[in-house]
Parts: sequence; structure tokens; C-alpha cells
Amino acid sequence: MAIALFILAGFLVGGVIQLIKSGATKFSVGLVGVLAALAVAGGIAWLLPGDN
Repeated sequence: MAIALFILAGFLVGGVIQLIKSGATKFSVGLVGVLAALAVAGGIAWLLPGDN
């Protein structure tokens, strides 16, 4: 599952780059950026050891 979250984060970071290049609103860039950060955080959290 962690790999899927990291792949999703990669797509979202690419989306942020394209949004910036196309001159999109700061809100849309920020929203996609926050979603990318959440995907990375979820991937890292999934890798952390813990009780299952």
C-alpha cells in the first residue's frame, strides 16, 4: 500500500508542476500540493512499524 501512495504522490507532484506552468490559481496549486503531501505522509506512516 505504501508504494501505491508514493506513486500517487508522484502523480500529484507532477500535477502541481503542470498547474504552476499553466498559471493556475494558487488555491488549486495549494490543494493538489496538500494532497501530495498527505499521500507522502500516508506512505511513510504505512512503513512505520507498529501493532497490526
